[in-house]
Amino acid sequence: MKRTLTLSLPILFSIFAMAQQAEKIDRGVVAMTIDENTIYVGWRLLLDDPENVAFNVYRQDIGYGGYEVVNTAPVTRSTNYIDSTIIPGHGYNYSITAIKRGYETETRGEAYVFALAGNQPWFSIKLKDEVTLKRVGIGDLDGDGAYDFVLQHPDYNVDPYYQPGYWSRSPEPYKLDAYSSKGEFLWRHDMGWSIETGTWYSPYMVFDVDRDGKAEVYAKAGEGDPRELDGHVLRGPEYLVKLDGMSGALLKKQDWISREGYDSYNRWSRNFLSVAYLDGIHPSLIMQRGTYTIIRTQALDRELKSIWQWESSGEYEKYKGQGGHALMTGDIDLDGKDELVIGTAALDDDGKPMWYTGLGHNDGGYIADILPDRPGYEIFYGIESRSPKNGVCVVDAGSGEIIWGYEGSTYHVHGQGMIGDLTDEYPGIECYAGEAKGGDKFFLYTADGQRLSDQNLWGNSPRAVWWDADEQKEICHGRRVIEFGGEEVMEIEGKLLIVADIIGDWREEIVTSLPGELRIYSTNIPATNRKVCLMQNHLYRMAVADASMGYYNSPQVGFK
Repeated sequence: MKRTLTLSLPILFSIFAMAQQAEKIDRGVVAMTIDENTIYVGWRLLLDDPENVAFNVYRQDIGYGGYEVVNTAPVTRSTNYIDSTIIPGHGYNYSITAIKRGYETETRGEAYVFALAGNQPWFSIKLKDEVTLKRVGIGDLDGDGAYDFVLQHPDYNVDPYYQPGYWSRSPEPYKLDAYSSKGEFLWRHDMGWSIETGTWYSPYMVFDVDRDGKAEVYAKAGEGDPRELDGHVLRGPEYLVKLDGMSGALLKKQDWISREGYDSYNRWSRNFLSVAYLDGIHPSLIMQRGTYTIIRTQALDRELKSIWQWESSGEYEKYKGQGGHALMTGDIDLDGKDELVIGTAALDDDGKPMWYTGLGHNDGGYIADILPDRPGYEIFYGIESRSPKNGVCVVDAGSGEIIWGYEGSTYHVHGQGMIGDLTDEYPGIECYAGEAKGGDKFFLYTADGQRLSDQNLWGNSPRAVWWDADEQKEICHGRRVIEFGGEEVMEIEGKLLIVADIIGDWREEIVTSLPGELRIYSTNIPATNRKVCLMQNHLYRMAVADASMGYYNSPQVGFK
């Protein structure tokens, strides 16, 4: 008799995670001052750590000898430690060893901190020039297990929309600057005058697609100076380029998706890059053109050869205009392979359409387990197109079925909105969005669609962040980090670029741009629990990769 083996979702996702070719990251050790006598040390719990792993914390007083263990007993309940035995004014290095099955082993990663007076939960990378940044790409460029940075500047945005007040002449070409995790300037790539200085002209992606253990940089490119007298770029060759992560050297160049067939400059100027594990094991590069009318998507392998191509025409005409302001990648049908949510529609791992909602273009979107008692993932949408209903809604990620939505009409639900488990009063993830440009409605919902507020609580694009030691997220709003109830946690400086778990324990970092500085805020609040580094969660890691193209949507934790 044939016997069928039934596996639970957690077991299935564990199998897929083991098969997948994942990054090899270090301990991500971070050290932050709490006051002049106290230093917080945090590090990563990794996916392959045994359940009973313990840790020792080693410290080196710079100029006064070697490393010595500072904890009196192995750290078992968390992945952070408070060191109260420092000397103010001294500099210290910290490293971590793991104790597995009774044996102590060294692990990669260390941190430096100068013991100064005051509470300073941030460190910074000084930039080569006094620039402010448009956005940041994160990946391990040198293969040492620590995340490096590819920064785009200047902080200027040209929008191809044709009404006055949107498009403007590019003041100078974009540059991509690469810095190591330790702040060393590595290289600069000038994107040139063929790439106008706006979000939709200049996608780039930092990821190890070719699987050599070091991230590459992929970007849209052109040739020479093809500008019209007024500054528009209407013609000339367009390319996808692959740059070496360590040197910025050009490794490969090939044609970008053609602009032929689009009815206007505004339509063809919408470009995207993403990464997806289409076979569940190997990363593939995704290239896309179009949002409002024709959408063309192409998947490429490690050699940048086409795996499949798709276009919203012919039998797929109904998919026209269903594009979003970002691509979202994730295993939305739970088959162990990534799918693409291109807006209010989705493509399967083989490039065949899965579903479309008919809602039109969305500004914001998030894949997450919004409703924990409902099987699979859900997607929260804020719809830019004028909508008679469901302009703010949650849909089933596997089918596109609308689960709940706002029953009234909406006018341009703007920005990225926000989702996060903000309060323990209601189960699941809360959802927030607001109108702009002619509308004045705002929306705060529980996971199951109960409207909690119609007020402008946090503007159009706040960010939820795990900062303190509890399970609920805090909210980045303007220059403040606040609790759901409004209590201030701390102030931040600069333009927020990304929220992601790039160093330390499972809490997230807030990365901002100030003139001549990349600043990384990292918590110095001790936790009493431990969780695997969020960057080893697949859905989360894919969203962090997508931060350097389109509108920025904060990463969400998936099942595994």
